[in-house]
Amino acid sequence: MQTHFSLAQLADPTIAEAEGILRNCVHCGFCTATCPTYVLLGDELDSPRGRIYLIKDMLENDRPANANVVKHIDRCLSCLACTTTCPSGVDYMHLVDGARARIEKTYTRPLADRWFRALLAALLPYPKRFRVALLGAAMVSPFTGLFGMAMGGRIAAMFRLAPRYLSPPDDSDRPGSSPAAGARVKRVALLTGCAQPVLRPEINAATIRLLTRHGVEVVVAEGAGCCGALSHHMGKEAAAADMARANVDAWWQLKLTGGLDAVVINASGCGTTVKDYAHMLASDPDYADKAAELAAMTVDVTELCADLDLTVAKPPEAGRVTYHSACSMQHGQKITQLPKQLLTQAGFAVAEVPEGHLCCGSAGTYNLLQPQLAERLKARKLGHIASTHPDVIATGNIGCMMQLGSGTDVPVVHTVELLDWASGGPKPAGLEPDSMRAS
Repeated sequence: MQTHFSLAQLADPTIAEAEGILRNCVHCGFCTATCPTYVLLGDELDSPRGRIYLIKDMLENDRPANANVVKHIDRCLSCLACTTTCPSGVDYMHLVDGARARIEKTYTRPLADRWFRALLAALLPYPKRFRVALLGAAMVSPFTGLFGMAMGGRIAAMFRLAPRYLSPPDDSDRPGSSPAAGARVKRVALLTGCAQPVLRPEINAATIRLLTRHGVEVVVAEGAGCCGALSHHMGKEAAAADMARANVDAWWQLKLTGGLDAVVINASGCGTTVKDYAHMLASDPDYADKAAELAAMTVDVTELCADLDLTVAKPPEAGRVTYHSACSMQHGQKITQLPKQLLTQAGFAVAEVPEGHLCCGSAGTYNLLQPQLAERLKARKLGHIASTHPDVIATGNIGCMMQLGSGTDVPVVHTVELLDWASGGPKPAGLEPDSMRAS
């Protein structure tokens, strides 16, 4: 793509990076076939190529974001399916993230929109606040219908997605070390996350059981918290960078005091962000090197499991497991086959989802900020999942679990819960005695 930035503009590192990304785009349009919003809406401006044109025009002309740019950038899920398809290697992720940051700085949203986004940013990254908010939502949920289409359906979506029951906090989410069973082969830091410990504390507990059973010491670092993804994708760069720095400080201390073989992530949305810390903190001289080193040693939990030669303690009740690959897993981290291979090796019959490259509509806060589009994507995804006749749905991202679980009676569990069960752990919560049929 031809660009026309001035030398003065290119002196800004942010503009220079965007210009390099834009010039890689060759207008081929392959991205449109895999873009969920283009597939739904058929609007060129709701495709990656269309958004790239909008971003180019805004940056070249040094204009603040306008309502049209905001509308179409806001509709982007950041699912990154376009980057998997793109033959030219366009770095769409960093381009659209930069556009969101510019929107945050140059565009004044309507008051209700500003309020709702500020509410999400103030609650979701903080487990204690989030838990209190969900308890309040559970009390109000019987009256969800009264909200109707208030704020574009966002309030109703928030209550619809809120779980009716919350498990109590689990000790596994508190700072501390869980020693390896037997000889230690690795020492890792586990990011417990922000929403996940509140919504499904069983996931971190299963992760620690599985890893320690196979010789891994698992440490939850004091001071580590939200990865920053939720704030980052709302254009709140400074808040996201502060969260990244807090995690870098916490993990670096572990590295200095006892050594560290990996940073392990069991929510693929968080994993995509932590693996990008080198980019997020590249301009910070106090953190750039440490962030790059920690990002390079960050792995999804399934990547670590592949190195551990997992043992099957007992054959699981081998029902049909349909594996849903989160966008942040398959497109963000390019992990496609490994989770399915691990489940198969553990004794499960694994089915794939037709049209699996398209997003389920969760996408961090997307199902709260764009509820109508998210509901359409969820219905489309669940229709494809139903065609596989699953006994259980497995995935590696808490956002997908909540999104899919809000529209089906089929149990939705984390991949690591099934692996833990197969290697001697308890049956995942929600799997009733007859919910796994012999295949």
